[in-house]
Amino acid sequence: MSDPKDFVAGIDSDQRRSPTRVVFVTRRTSAQVRATREDQVQTFPEVLFRAALAIELLAISLVLFSLFFNAPLEGIADPTHTPNPAKAPWYFLGLQELLHYFPPVVAGVLVPTLLIIALIVIPYFNINIEANGLFLKDHAKRVRLFYLTALGMLAFLLFFHVYVAVGPTVIVSLAMIVAAYSTPDSPSRLRRYLALKPLAYWIMTWFLLELIVLTAVGTWFRGPGWSWVLPWRS
Repeated sequence: MSDPKDFVAGIDSDQRRSPTRVVFVTRRTSAQVRATREDQVQTFPEVLFRAALAIELLAISLVLFSLFFNAPLEGIADPTHTPNPAKAPWYFLGLQELLHYFPPVVAGVLVPTLLIIALIVIPYFNINIEANGLFLKDHAKRVRLFYLTALGMLAFLLFFHVYVAVGPTVIVSLAMIVAAYSTPDSPSRLRRYLALKPLAYWIMTWFLLELIVLTAVGTWFRGPGWSWVLPWRS
């Protein structure tokens, strides 16, 4: 070549000092950057954008909902007349429903605390590092453990007569049984979907179903003295 180029090759991991790099990549190699720990990293995570979008959509939905629907407020509180039943706000009705069956320490402290800790800790178990399906590894061992846990949970609920919580537990257990005997190559799309779900997915699904059912029961099916009533009958 008659016209030589004065390109200088070098290695630098400071993107502020050397924002432009020229890298030659062959078919069998990949570009590598030797980076050290820096005080600042110029980045914009995709999850931050999704969180901001979700917050904006939720705010818009709440504003529209408040414009078209009135809040179901009751009259001014009267200290001489206590309503029967005295219900908590709707977001605490599930917890109030648990207080009907368990002692206050169990329903108000132990159960919510253990569930929150489980939802935080379980995703960091080795069983979920690769986000694999719950029953794809150590199938026989995990199936046995699942059956023991499900039967123990059902026995616990039936012993304390928490019949309203049995339904969601049975539904999630049946779905997990289908997942246990499914593979990612199953002909059914639903079975493939369930087979790939990790343990955290099943815990969260059970938690949400229980919360929805308990809140619905406390809202529409509890009358004076916290007795069982039908919402369509006065």
